[in-house]
Amino acid sequence: MLGVDPRLSRTLEVRDHIGQLRRWHLLDSAPLLAERGIAPRGTLLAVHGNPTYSFLFRSLVREDIPWRVVAVDQLEMGWSERTGEVRHLQDRITDLSLLTDALSLRGPVVTVGHDWGGIVSTGWALDNRHDLAGMILTNTGIHQELGESLPKALQLATAPAVLPATTSLTDAFLRTTIAISNPPLPAEVAREYLAPYRSRARRRGIEAFVADIPATADHPSRPTLERLAEGIRELHVPTLLAWGPKDVTFSDRYLRDLLERVPHADVHRFEGASHLVWEDADTAGLVARWLERTFGEDARPRRAVSTYAEQAPEGHLGAPIARLAADPAHRHASAVVEMGSAGDEPREISWQLLHTRVEDIAAGMLSHGIAPGDRVCVLITPGADLTAVLYACLRIGAVAVIADAGLGVDGLTRAVIGSHPDWIIGIDKALLGARALGWPGRRISVAQKPTLDRAALGLSTSVTELAATGRQMRELGAPLDAAWPDPEADAAILFTSGSTGPAKGAVYTHRQMNAMFTAVGDTLRLDPERGLVAGFAPFALLGPALGAPSVVPDMDVTRPGELTARALARAVDALGAPAVFTAPAALRNILDTAGVLDAAERAALARVPSFFSAGAPIPAPLLRELRMLMPAAEALTPYGMTECLAVTAIDLAGIEAAGEGTGVCVGTPVPRVEIAIAVMDELGATTGEITRRPGVTGEILVRAPHVRDRYLMLWGTTDTASRFEGWHATGDVGQLDAAGRLWVEGRAAHVLATAQGLVTPVRIEEAAESVATVRRAGAAAVGPAGTQQVVVVLETEDGHRPGKAARPRPADPALQEAVRRAVQDRAGVPVTAVFTTRALPTDIRHNSKIDRARLALWAEATLQGRPGRPL
Repeated sequence: MLGVDPRLSRTLEVRDHIGQLRRWHLLDSAPLLAERGIAPRGTLLAVHGNPTYSFLFRSLVREDIPWRVVAVDQLEMGWSERTGEVRHLQDRITDLSLLTDALSLRGPVVTVGHDWGGIVSTGWALDNRHDLAGMILTNTGIHQELGESLPKALQLATAPAVLPATTSLTDAFLRTTIAISNPPLPAEVAREYLAPYRSRARRRGIEAFVADIPATADHPSRPTLERLAEGIRELHVPTLLAWGPKDVTFSDRYLRDLLERVPHADVHRFEGASHLVWEDADTAGLVARWLERTFGEDARPRRAVSTYAEQAPEGHLGAPIARLAADPAHRHASAVVEMGSAGDEPREISWQLLHTRVEDIAAGMLSHGIAPGDRVCVLITPGADLTAVLYACLRIGAVAVIADAGLGVDGLTRAVIGSHPDWIIGIDKALLGARALGWPGRRISVAQKPTLDRAALGLSTSVTELAATGRQMRELGAPLDAAWPDPEADAAILFTSGSTGPAKGAVYTHRQMNAMFTAVGDTLRLDPERGLVAGFAPFALLGPALGAPSVVPDMDVTRPGELTARALARAVDALGAPAVFTAPAALRNILDTAGVLDAAERAALARVPSFFSAGAPIPAPLLRELRMLMPAAEALTPYGMTECLAVTAIDLAGIEAAGEGTGVCVGTPVPRVEIAIAVMDELGATTGEITRRPGVTGEILVRAPHVRDRYLMLWGTTDTASRFEGWHATGDVGQLDAAGRLWVEGRAAHVLATAQGLVTPVRIEEAAESVATVRRAGAAAVGPAGTQQVVVVLETEDGHRPGKAARPRPADPALQEAVRRAVQDRAGVPVTAVFTTRALPTDIRHNSKIDRARLALWAEATLQGRPGRPL
């Protein structure tokens, strides 16, 4: 077999469940471990499904897995014997137990199952629990409700008229299985999967396996499936679920079912991977880390990073709303202001009204069956409705899933499906998308809908009806009587921007989220007298938690970079003299559109006491320009991330005091936050050494009470980010200076490991941007680490055009020479190529962070002579 050491392959004759000697083929790594002098920690018993075989698990034989790997070819499959017997599910489980007895295989055993091999391995685990240490399940299903439709792919395959034609008469079922891999399998790997099934006789096992799917009550394998589905609840052993969510057969609905049965399982969804997750992703690498963390010499329960930090004062999320509603001095003051289109009067919602609305909706939610711990995906335009629904969720302990529309349709779909919501509360557009795209969760509209619309959207109720139910209960003398949620319970899932890969869900507990609100409030000094204009819509949700009135300007919330000066001025005027928050990309557009402001609008902006921006560091020249528009404002640029909002902060005076340096100075830590640097080696990998010494460049580590608890169903990502005990590894690279200020130099993944040593992209970009005609620069590297070549792509002052990025073209010779000289002088590395483009690629949420990964892919293709795609 391709890539498989011949010493792994062996055959063994064992009596099967009817007492006949049968020849099994399996891969067994025991000889290789013995040759290396390694006593295995246990055995990984790997069981394939249909129509694969043991070849699927070849990647488990690796040096960082000191376990014996026994990967079987089930009888009638792979290179094992074709016996002609019809084998049902229990027969296969019994046959496997007889084989492991013949192998004298004893615990600790971790079963590894894929597809229908997951069900067989679960049966072995239940029947041999005295030897069972753990389970690993990948893209499988343990239960199928009677009457529930099989996946369409299996409906077709199991149809009597189609079954033989696709499974044994031809190899269509097999070829379809290997064709849906993402990315496509190399031709030589595909041939290995086809090899044991070249004739109809050798494919009869594929047909029999499909025919054994117990979809009906009278199927012979149905009682066994029911036994396994209930029995797995009793297996309280460490469990890992590794999943390819693009699987057309075992979709996320099967993962949800497994999690309901095995709630303690660790989960990792490989976004983009399909059915053959062992081929599509580094599943074996994930397994290696999980085995070490779970069964290794230093194995111990994981503590959340936040528990290592100084804790914030305790408080309940949303309690300030109730406090201000009860305060005669504030109850009638504005809590939320909704801006209409130009010419419309703003709509103001008082603290008292907001509190009443939150209580009504919360009571209605409980009455409707929305329970503490349920996940509620909230897809509502920022304003009073979103605020009330969010804080009602937090009040009763439902977990709010927040993924903003800036992710785009594809990103939002991945986020919603990946969060496995129980409920979706949304505006019409979101509910139409949920229906059309098959998002999970029962649906609730904001406004009450006519009967036909309810049916078309598949609605169970509306927020209006929930509030009416809650209000009626209160009027009848039954007000909301629910305890505040436990501080350690999950409060919210906040999705990242997707600027460094698919958006990730950062899970916050109530304690961590309260600490986050406290950190932001301390940093920005928000209070009932200083409201908040949220030019980046998700930040509007912070206001009520901090007792600060909030407003979102009249803008497209999916395009924060298009906020205009006039819209900002109107929003400021609605609150008097509020603080202003914007996305970094909006700052330039505010300046560019300031020329149309009238005297009243300029006066409104002149009252702003502070403005701040997060998502990307803001250069001092831009802050100075904004001071001309908001002369009384303190110009604050905090550094943070979805996983830990508010890490450091610095104002314009601080930036000027810091002077010139490498990267962008983002200031000193906010209260209760600690920062350290993970030192990198010459190839850009962290070494394990943690330092606070000034001038050492490496990955930025953060410790704070408001660091996220974990990433949702991304065990491997959480493990990577928490690999330094007590620290969150941010993925950013930078250094501390002698005054304790942090300088950010880009993403750790984008550090260039050149022949001249490590260099961060920001150093190169700053050098290139020192050339007079350069508006903005993006740096990328091509080639192997240690000898990487530097490529620079520029936006020029006269060539820049807002909008989508385009295919870069070689810069003119004079510009190339100027950029090469500047980068060599300032960063100390040569530049291989210089290109220009009308617009650099940026992330879709903030419209500010350069997508260096896309730059690198394009540069590598171009330098290799392949046609580079548009950026």
